[in-house]
Amino acid sequence: MKVFQTDQIRNIGLCAHGGAGKTLLADALLHNLKVVNRIGSIEQGTTTSDYNSDEIERQISINTSLMHGEWRDHKINIVDTPGFSDFFGEVVGSMRVLDSVFLVVSAPSGVEVGTELVWAEAEKNDVPRVLILNKLDKENIDFDQVYHDLTEDLDHRIVLAQFPVNAGPGFDSIVDLIKMKLLKFKIDGSGQFTEEDIPGDLKEKADDLHLKLVEAVAESDDSLMEKYFESGLDENDFRTGLKTAMAHDLVYPVFCTSAEKNIGVKRLLDVIVNFCPAPNELKDYNTEEGEKIHVDTKGPLSALIFKTSGEQHMGELSFIKVFSGVLSVGDEVENTTRGKNERIAQIYSLNGKNKDSVDKLVAGDIAALVKLKETHTGDSLCKKGSKIHFPKIDFPEPRIREAIKPKAKGDEDKIAQGLHTLHEEDPTFVYTNDAELHQTIISGQGELHLATILSRLKTRFGVEVEEETPRIPYREAIKGRAETQGKFKKQSGGRGQYGDCHIKIEPLPRGKRFEFVNAIVGGVIPGKFIPAVEKGIVETMEKGVLAGFPVIDIKATCFDGSYHNVDSSEMAFKVAASMAFKKAFMAAKPVILEPIYTIDVRVPDEYMGDVMGDLSSRRGKIQGMDADGKFQVIKANVPLSELYKYSTTLRSMSQGRGIHSRKFSHYEEVPGEETQKIIEAAKEQDEE
Repeated sequence: MKVFQTDQIRNIGLCAHGGAGKTLLADALLHNLKVVNRIGSIEQGTTTSDYNSDEIERQISINTSLMHGEWRDHKINIVDTPGFSDFFGEVVGSMRVLDSVFLVVSAPSGVEVGTELVWAEAEKNDVPRVLILNKLDKENIDFDQVYHDLTEDLDHRIVLAQFPVNAGPGFDSIVDLIKMKLLKFKIDGSGQFTEEDIPGDLKEKADDLHLKLVEAVAESDDSLMEKYFESGLDENDFRTGLKTAMAHDLVYPVFCTSAEKNIGVKRLLDVIVNFCPAPNELKDYNTEEGEKIHVDTKGPLSALIFKTSGEQHMGELSFIKVFSGVLSVGDEVENTTRGKNERIAQIYSLNGKNKDSVDKLVAGDIAALVKLKETHTGDSLCKKGSKIHFPKIDFPEPRIREAIKPKAKGDEDKIAQGLHTLHEEDPTFVYTNDAELHQTIISGQGELHLATILSRLKTRFGVEVEEETPRIPYREAIKGRAETQGKFKKQSGGRGQYGDCHIKIEPLPRGKRFEFVNAIVGGVIPGKFIPAVEKGIVETMEKGVLAGFPVIDIKATCFDGSYHNVDSSEMAFKVAASMAFKKAFMAAKPVILEPIYTIDVRVPDEYMGDVMGDLSSRRGKIQGMDADGKFQVIKANVPLSELYKYSTTLRSMSQGRGIHSRKFSHYEEVPGEETQKIIEAAKEQDEE
């Protein structure tokens, strides 16, 4: 396969809110690149990027896919990312290696939650952005309103580079404000178009919008601005300035397409080659150690694994971008994230599930490696000894939790191995074997995310699990003080058992956990038995008193007691302390505490009332609201017990347009009416 130099490479990411049409846009781009003979169908499962069985079944993108093609002696790498919010971690990983984001917006729908999420992630990573208004062949399109919303909700530096002539079912013509030509596309799906003069009735509008585009470019650079006012910008100044402004995140152009009809797509290939930055035309990359890595084949090898994927028909794939140097088959490289060495056996350039073997990968290029033994998502690879280590990928925190158990006895080890592998591939999926709850807890971005994980557990590892409601890690505490005696006396022939201690307990501030005070004077309890007293209290706290949940935030003072010269032992004092603590705890106004999570819910304005009402019904306490364009961000504190399957409820309430994030905040006392329910449920569980 032909090897392209760094300046001949373009790395484009297709990102969007779900349903905007980026998967068909990927296919349309590949069709124009002559990689595929026809544009695939979502319904028939024939698109290049959505080739996994779960994607075909659900008719959505679930995994990041790599594609590529050649256009005018340049290699265009296309990274298609999922739009569904459950799989936003794929976008986060990919954003670290993209040189331009093509943010696809559905023209009938306009700005959606996913649009803003992608924009914010690209902004966080300083990735240049191009906006694609897609589905312009559909009905009920208000192009001007959508463009206005883009500038208001995302950035005022978004500027039109094209506008549609006849948006709607007959869409086939675009005015290109860079070429200042009318592009008329064939409606046979070939993607071919002719360039014509702009009609008289559109000339004034085109001139005005062209002027705004030129002004946006001029404003991005002081020298250009000066030249613009003195003599105007010639064609070369304008084109060079546009490319520079795009690379420096100063201008965000808007282009028009119907991916399904292959209209406007071929023109994008020229835009990618002419105006999108090559990898070495962007700023240097920072390492964990604060060094700067310039994208250059002459530097030492450095690379990042931004995704790993285990697929039955391809083996384990590691998606990689080389930032400096050259990676060749046969190289021995160092994984600086894990301190391990790897040998590069094969390098593949991918088009969905189809792969082409390549001998080397130059700085700036993206491809896939196979069967790396110790390397996983987010790991850095470099030349042995150079110790280049890129910052970790900042994946989103889990938003949902579920409990699972094996369907068949003896599958525990297989399940553990499968969950471990799936976490290494997808760090947004997290699992724990919770010793306190006696459950395996899996966490992820949403119900569909976890359903996909469990499906892979079955198909790849041959094990099935049953889902069950995850238990809540309640805590027990006290609100009052109490003093009690615990005496353990046992005589059954021979040496007996004797331990006697008086303890006082009182509450500590939240988060202080436990404090033990030895206030014994005069040796009424010998010093050698005091650790046993503390141990008896600690072990009882771990097991719980009221309902079997760990006790927290208590100060316990042992202030009196007695002992027997022969019969006293550490065991006797441990039992006595446990007895004393249980009695004191029940006398000190015991309460149950529940974990409270802070959640941020982002929904369009029209759903705010329903969402707030629902949160209140979940015992949520609204902490505040912030307006953000057409969206409201509601912050609330909600008990974890009330958040089970919340993302499904939110999606239903907001017609799929709402998302939320959650983070543990603190423990809080359970209301009285709920306490008895929790105690009874705990007793039933013990009886089982």
